[in-house]
Amino acid sequence: MLYDDTPIAKLLDATHGKPKLLVVDDKPVNIQVLHQVFASDYQVFMATSGAQALAICLSNPPDLILLDVVMPEMDGFEVCIQLKSDAATRDIPIIFVTAHDDTSQETHGLDVGAVDFIAKPVNPAVVRARVKTHLMLKLQSDVMRKLVFLDGLTGVFNRRYFDQQVVIEWARSARNDSPLSVILIDVDCFKDFNDHYGHQAGDDCLQQIARTLKSSLKRPADLVARYGGEEFVCILPDTGFDDAMLIARGLEQQVRATEISHAKSTISPFVTISLGVAARSHLQANSLIDDGTLDSSVLVALADARLYLAKSNGRGQACGD
Repeated sequence: MLYDDTPIAKLLDATHGKPKLLVVDDKPVNIQVLHQVFASDYQVFMATSGAQALAICLSNPPDLILLDVVMPEMDGFEVCIQLKSDAATRDIPIIFVTAHDDTSQETHGLDVGAVDFIAKPVNPAVVRARVKTHLMLKLQSDVMRKLVFLDGLTGVFNRRYFDQQVVIEWARSARNDSPLSVILIDVDCFKDFNDHYGHQAGDDCLQQIARTLKSSLKRPADLVARYGGEEFVCILPDTGFDDAMLIARGLEQQVRATEISHAKSTISPFVTISLGVAARSHLQANSLIDDGTLDSSVLVALADARLYLAKSNGRGQACGD
């Protein structure tokens, strides 16, 4: 059993599943030793160079890294410095694994951001205990960080978290030249709903819509957040415009199918939503990002403009043109 039988441990197991370890060493035999230690309880990934480790961390971030210090071309210290300088990877705990017992090296490693040092040859019981401890601390920190980023009313992520994640996903999309889409959502005639049914009913309505949106997004990387008031927003990594439009139409249909009564709506007897869809590919097609000076705010602004069109065209629909 990986974690103790405590409420926080159960939460961590439920939210993360098997933790992912990245073992980085230029000697495959050292990697094999650590793989044998951890393979039964963890997903173990391997890299034999600093550059390979950085690439893995950006494409599939691990929960913890066991990092050799002495490697050719890029040593462990430089790998650590680069990981800590990137918002997408800075929170990954790094344990240096080294054959040296120089205290100045250990001090330097801690200064650049490592959480621990382990000496080679590794003692399986010791390295297993150290990894378990730092993983527990990291996972608890992840849970607490998510609580800070949750909207108190609806339980989905808040605007602060969205603002952080859309920057990260934009950078990943630019780096990998991969698709990225954003959907901005507005609850139609919500002021009239509040005026007619009262603010408690309005809160209940927003909570139900948030649950519907969240349950309708199937991939772990997809994200829904409360953008503000009666507005929500979705980030869809690795999703092009056509697929994003299909998702947006599905969200509109799912919310409509909840049949939340709205006697004052000018669109339907039930609550509806309007959606604006924007994809990074549209910016590329219009040569808006060729100079590399624009950022994720342009994508959000485009989604906002298309949301305005959806509302101008009668509401209760998704607009991407």
